[in-house]
Amino acid sequence: MTSPFAFTRALCRTPAPSAVNGIRAGGGPDPDFATLLAEHEAYVRTLRALGLAVDVLPPLDDFPDALFTEDVALTFPEGAILLRPGAPTRAGEVAHIREALAERHPRLLAMTGLGHADGGDVLRLADRVIIGLSDRTDRTGAKELAGLLADLGHRAEIAETPKSVLHFKTGCSLIDETTILAVPAMRDCREFAGLEVVLTPPGEEGAANILRVRDTVLVGQRWRATQDLLAARGVDICPMATDEIARIDAGLSCMSLRW
Repeated sequence: MTSPFAFTRALCRTPAPSAVNGIRAGGGPDPDFATLLAEHEAYVRTLRALGLAVDVLPPLDDFPDALFTEDVALTFPEGAILLRPGAPTRAGEVAHIREALAERHPRLLAMTGLGHADGGDVLRLADRVIIGLSDRTDRTGAKELAGLLADLGHRAEIAETPKSVLHFKTGCSLIDETTILAVPAMRDCREFAGLEVVLTPPGEEGAANILRVRDTVLVGQRWRATQDLLAARGVDICPMATDEIARIDAGLSCMSLRW
């Protein structure tokens, strides 16, 4: 079984001031840019403290959501895949990350069809990759992506994402190689067969997007019950401030590409 957490490198992008205008499904106040930037800087420091070599790309003011590098590509030791984001305002981001990925990976593949796929809908397991269908990832895009993943040696499955969940990984993440943390709406996902599914505590559905890096799980700082749940399972946790990032519909996995 291959560990999906044994990362050595990561690629991030500094938030631009325009990030306060990033895509979001709900209302609420705009994020405070200074605090958002501080959250991002703390995230980068944490990845480095966990032993990853982290490269940080410059901000792209024309693309408010460009700090969420995970949505525009997938990265593996074997190579990288350029995606086709489902939000029209994010399509131009792909060209701005192409060179950085080509410089760091032995192979660079790219979606070229008519479908769309966001990295936030892709959950990497130890033995396969799940692609969730959502408002940002359609079946045409998911099928093309599955073929590209096969070219890199990864088997893919396509899953349905509940309508109440923005991205597949908004509602679920890996605690370890055999355990999923998921919101109640995703407890019966058939692609989780053979895995233990642990549900987020009541009122903490927003905690589902955790990020495991090597032996440590990054979790939102405000999700105290989820922290207790993970700690009780013997998980080494690292609470992270994500309040401003959450205002633009994002979480911990979104802010880096890791391999």
